[in-house]
Amino acid sequence: MRLLAVMMGCAMAAGAASSDTVLIRDVDVYPVSGAAMKGVSVLIQDGKIADIAARIVAPKGARVVEAKGLRVYPGMIDSGTELGLSEISAVRESVDTGELGEFMPQLRALVAVNPESEHFPVVRVNGITSVMTFPASGGRGGGRFGGGEQQFISGQAALIHTDGWTWEEMEINRSAAMHLIFPSRGGRGGRGGGAPPDAVPEIIPGAAGAAGGANAQRTYLDQIAKISAFFDDARKYQKARTANAPGFHRDLKFEAMIPVLEGKMPVGVSASRASAIHDAIAFAEKQNIKIVILQPREIGKAGAELKAKNIPVILGRVLALPESEDDAYDQSFTLPREAYQAGVKFAFGTFNNEFVRNLPYQAATAVAFGLPYDEALRAVTLSPAEIWGVSDRLGSVEKGKVADLLVTDGDPLEIQTQVKHLYIKGKEIALTNKQTRLYEKYMNR
Repeated sequence: MRLLAVMMGCAMAAGAASSDTVLIRDVDVYPVSGAAMKGVSVLIQDGKIADIAARIVAPKGARVVEAKGLRVYPGMIDSGTELGLSEISAVRESVDTGELGEFMPQLRALVAVNPESEHFPVVRVNGITSVMTFPASGGRGGGRFGGGEQQFISGQAALIHTDGWTWEEMEINRSAAMHLIFPSRGGRGGRGGGAPPDAVPEIIPGAAGAAGGANAQRTYLDQIAKISAFFDDARKYQKARTANAPGFHRDLKFEAMIPVLEGKMPVGVSASRASAIHDAIAFAEKQNIKIVILQPREIGKAGAELKAKNIPVILGRVLALPESEDDAYDQSFTLPREAYQAGVKFAFGTFNNEFVRNLPYQAATAVAFGLPYDEALRAVTLSPAEIWGVSDRLGSVEKGKVADLLVTDGDPLEIQTQVKHLYIKGKEIALTNKQTRLYEKYMNR
C-alpha cells in the first residue's frame, strides 16, 4: 500500500493528468457572458474549466475530443421543476412533492430527490444540466398532489445537478429558495373552469355576487393576515434566539425561517396575476425579505414595479394555452417579450416534469414572438444562475467555472440540433435514456 501511494505521488508530481481531464479541441465556444470564440480549445480539469485558448497543449493522459465544426454552450438551467420528487403524477406513491400543513418551511426538497428518476436522463439528452426542484402545495381541495388543505409555505426548493449517485452529489444549493404560495384576489378561472390554487372565488354581479365578493375579499385578507402573523412570530423567535431568552426552546419551523429573515435565502412567490404580484411586492417590503416571482401569467402594470424593485421573475411554459377565455391566444408566447421590454430580469421554468425536456424550445418560441435571441439563450443559462446566486460557478463558459457544458452540432434552441457530448462537473454523461434504449432494442430485433 505504501509503495502504491509513493507511485501515485510520483505520477502526480510528474504532471500526469487525472482521468477526468478532457481537452475539447478546435471548437466554437458560445460563452453567453461574452462574444463567441471560434476554433478554440477548452480544457476541463478537476470538474472545472481550466482554460480556454486558441492553442492548448493536452496534458499527459488527457482525453482529447476533436470537435471541429461543433459548438460549446453552458449547460441549461430549468428554474421550475419537480424533478426527482415526482415520477408518475397519477401514481401517488411515486410523488413526494407535498406535505400536510399550512406552514412547512423546515421541509427540504433535496432530501426527497430520487437520483434514479427516469426524468433525469431524459432532460440531460437535451442539454439541461441543472434544475430548481420545488416542493409543491396540495392547494385548495386537494389539487394535483393530494394535499388536503390550503398551504402557504411548502418548504425549501433545491438547485441541483441532473446527475449524481446521491442527492448529496447532485446538490448545488440545498436551500436555494423558500416557496410561498401567495393568495390572490381571484379571477375568472383557468381552462376547464378550475381556478388556480392561489385564487379566491370569483365575484359574480348582483346581490349574491356582492355577498360572494365580500366573502372572497374577507378570505383573501384573512389569508394575508395568517401569513403575516407567521412571519411576525418567526421574527419574535429570531429575537428570542439571539438574546438567548430564558425558557427559549428551538422550533424547527422558525429555525428554517431565519435565513429568509436575514436576507440570505430568497422567497419564491407563486403569484399568477398582476394584482397578486403587486400585493406580493408590498408584502415583501413590509417583511423586508427578498422575493422571486414564480410562474406569472401576466406582467401588466406590475412590470414597472418589478423593475424598480429589482425583483426577478421565473416565467412558466411558453408553449401553453391562454389561462382564461378572455386572454389573448398568444398570451404565453409574448409574455417573455413583455418582461424584457419592461426591463425585468427573468428566467424560464417549465413547472411540470413532462415538459422540462422542452426547455430550449420554450425559449425558442419566445424568440419567434419578439424576444431577442441572446436574451432567450441567457434566460436558460446565465440569468437563472444570477437569480439563484450561483453565477460565480454556473451559467456561462468561463475559466474557473464548473464544467457544466454541452457540445452540439448547432444552435441548442433549434429542435433539429443534437447534443453530441454533455459534461456535468467535468464528467461526460452518457446521452441515453429509456427512450433511446427502447429505440436501440427494437431497431436491432
